[in-house]
Amino acid sequence: MLKQFLEVGQIVSTHGVRGEVRVNPWCDSPAFLQNFKTLYFSDDGKEAVKVTACRPHGNIAILKLKGVDTVEQAASLRNRLLYMDRSDVSMPEGSYYIQDLIGCAVRDADTGAEYGVLHDVSETGANDVWHIRAPGGREYLIPAIADVVAETDVEARLVKIRPLKGIFDDED
Repeated sequence: MLKQFLEVGQIVSTHGVRGEVRVNPWCDSPAFLQNFKTLYFSDDGKEAVKVTACRPHGNIAILKLKGVDTVEQAASLRNRLLYMDRSDVSMPEGSYYIQDLIGCAVRDADTGAEYGVLHDVSETGANDVWHIRAPGGREYLIPAIADVVAETDVEARLVKIRPLKGIFDDED
């Protein structure tokens, strides 16, 4: 079952003297956080916090949270994680949250052979690179492109691929 509340960033410091916080976003861009009127301090949605303003500032986001009006109140939130409710955002077809991909089994789309578990994603700009940990502990890197990724079913925790020649063997 997919998690309902997903990490979107961490409060790293204060901004100014009116209670704004600087957030290191763990999403595609700081502007993504502008989509939310409510964020959460807990992964179960029990600690909701209203977002009254949000603006990108370089590679971070500046947030004004309801009830946080002084630099001291903002400082007390340093290092807190922020979560979003997945139902507040619609994902385009064929897009997935990295948190949903982590832990998926990776198998060959044609033979069913198991390659390992997807344990990390690197964002390279051109395309993401998926880190696959094989049962023996060896790590393989595969490009997350249409020629390689045949099927992704995050609810079933399964990704089927057709690896490029040489990724899982020593072929030239």
